Amino acid sequence: MDAMPLTKPVLRNKIDLVAKAFSRLKGIKEGLVGADAGGIQFDEWDWEVGVGLYGFLRRASAANDRLAIDDLVDWYARQIARGLPPRQINSTAPMLPLAILIEHVDRPEFRGLVEDWADWLVHALPKTEDGGFQHVVKERSNDGELWDDTLFMACLFLARAGVVMGRPDWVDEAVYQFMVHARYLSDPVTGLWYHGWTFNGRHNFARAFWARGNAWITVAIPELFKLVPELNSKDKRFLANVLASQVRSLKKLQRPDGMFHTLLDDPTSPVETSATAGIAYGILRGIEAGILPAADRRHAENALAAVLAHIDNEGVVQGVSDGTPMGHNLEFYRRIPNLPTPYGQALTMLLLTEVLLEGEEQE
Repeated sequence: MDAMPLTKPVLRNKIDLVAKAFSRLKGIKEGLVGADAGGIQFDEWDWEVGVGLYGFLRRASAANDRLAIDDLVDWYARQIARGLPPRQINSTAPMLPLAILIEHVDRPEFRGLVEDWADWLVHALPKTEDGGFQHVVKERSNDGELWDDTLFMACLFLARAGVVMGRPDWVDEAVYQFMVHARYLSDPVTGLWYHGWTFNGRHNFARAFWARGNAWITVAIPELFKLVPELNSKDKRFLANVLASQVRSLKKLQRPDGMFHTLLDDPTSPVETSATAGIAYGILRGIEAGILPAADRRHAENALAAVLAHIDNEGVVQGVSDGTPMGHNLEFYRRIPNLPTPYGQALTMLLLTEVLLEGEEQE
């Protein structure tokens, strides 16, 4: 890793490099770097963009950067005007930043979309047995299946929409989804999460402790605490223990160099940067939310150092596993190749933005 001190200018430069590389990977001319670089040019309504937009909005809100917030408003207005893609779990991800953005701007069409989309999740999205959100994506309906990334992609939005719209029933539904997913995906022995569960056969597929899927959980639980300040105390208690149990195992499975393997408990599987970035971000947010002890910070810092070491001079995050549908055996996960991906860029931007914001808040 570059020995250069991780100052705020260095962090900002890294974030801009990673954002520009994100844009190149998606075939877009410019990056998510603010109004001084021509605004936001991501031109796709997609879960990967949703993750990047969330980090950008967190940074803009903390700095009260009106130009950056105006960029976000313009981006959403363009997307809505040209028509949004069909609704499913992954296309819900960009709705989380929008549910936060409507507290900063008076745009009735934005509020209307948030309300309509949240109502769709509750009443029209296909449900599994026990009322779980079926992991419907553009490629397939995944009948009867729960996947761990649903919580970040869809349930955080529903929770925040419930807060903003004064709909405690939406908050309750979002929290219920955390509970039902924990019931079927969280392993009581290790605290780690399986990639998925199917009610058609009632099993956890390959019983894979897939790293990026676990990272979505490490992120989603503390984000829920932040997005719903008045979360019920018994729900907070339950979810805090779920996260603490998971992180205890994650700390044991972290490599000395800070990285995590694609299969967390399989050192023969490739190391994986997007999961490492997500886990580091989730641990930092968990400490900030008071869920995790401050001593866990060293594990996040080790992971941060590892992620920085995997960013090349062009801002491309290396060592990211390719898109991973549900695997039916562990060898499937071992064979997923590592290559640059937009979501690797997005998770890394989220981590670097969190570290930058922490430094600014301490001043």
